[in-house]
Amino acid sequence: MDRLTEMEAFATVVDQGGFTDAAKKMGISKSAVSKHVSSLEARLGARLLNRTTRRVSPTEIGLAYYDRARRVLNDAGEADALVSAMQSEPSGLLRISVATDFGVNHLSPILSRFLHQFPEIQINMVLNNRYVELISEGFDLAVRVGDLEDSTLRARKLTDTTKRMIASPNYLQRYGTPRRIDDLSDHKLLHYSNQASGNVWKVTAPSGEKRQVRTAGWLTVNDGQSLLNAAQSGLGIAYLPSFLYADALDRGKVVEVLPELPMESMGIYAVYPPGRFTQPKVRAFIDFLVREFAEVDPKTA
Repeated sequence: MDRLTEMEAFATVVDQGGFTDAAKKMGISKSAVSKHVSSLEARLGARLLNRTTRRVSPTEIGLAYYDRARRVLNDAGEADALVSAMQSEPSGLLRISVATDFGVNHLSPILSRFLHQFPEIQINMVLNNRYVELISEGFDLAVRVGDLEDSTLRARKLTDTTKRMIASPNYLQRYGTPRRIDDLSDHKLLHYSNQASGNVWKVTAPSGEKRQVRTAGWLTVNDGQSLLNAAQSGLGIAYLPSFLYADALDRGKVVEVLPELPMESMGIYAVYPPGRFTQPKVRAFIDFLVREFAEVDPKTA
C-alpha cells in the first residue's frame, strides 16, 4: 500500500478520535481506513493504536510516530500547494517599500505598465526614507539604493546609479568653487540624515584613495529631493544620485562640483525575504523591474 496513504489514515484516526469519523473525513470506507492502519502497523512491526469498544487512542510509540507523520503530511500538502502556486497567474496584494526619491522619480511612472500586464495584482507602495524590516512589517519586497546592510535578505540587482556633488551657480559665485577635496572643509555641505555613516561623505580621490569629508552645513534632512531643492536655492553643496539631479543639471539649475573626481557608482536592488520559494507576484514584479531598467543609463538612473 502507499506509505503516505497509510500515514494519512493513521493520523486522521488520531485527529478524529476513531475510525468512523476518520473514514468520513477521508471519504473512504471504515474498513479501508482500518486496512491502511493495520498495514502500517504490520510494516513497522509496532502497535500504534489502543483500540477499545469505546475509543481509539495512540500508544506511546504511536504518539511519537504521529508527530513525525503529521509533519511529513503537512510538508507534502505544502509541496502540492507550491506546485499549484508556481503555475498560477500572479495575483494578490503586493506591498513594496521604496525610498521616496526613487519611488517618485522611477517607480511611479512605470507602475501602470506592470498593473495592466498583471491585472490580478494590487500594489501598496510605501514611500519612506528608512530601512524597513521586511518580514516583521509585512512587506513583500523593497527597492534599495546603495550598499545592502542586511545580508540575510535575497537581492537582485536592477541597475546602477552614479553619485556626484552638485551646487547652484549662485552658491559657487558667492562662496567660491572647490578645486580639490580639502577645499570642501571651507564650504557648507548639505547632509542626508539617514546615512549610516552620519554627516560624512565618502569620496574617491583622483589617485583612487578613499577620503572622508566631514563639515557642517545649513541643512540635514532625510529626503533627497529636499537636498536638491536646497542646493538649487544656494544653501550649499549636495552629494546626490544622478536620478535626482540629472534634470536640474540639464536645465542649468545646478552644476557639478569637482567633476574631475572618479564617478561614484551605487547599485539599485530589489530585496525580498529569504526562502526557497518566491511568490509569483514578487517574482513577476522583480522580473518586470529588471526588464525596465536593463537599458537605463547609470548617469541618469
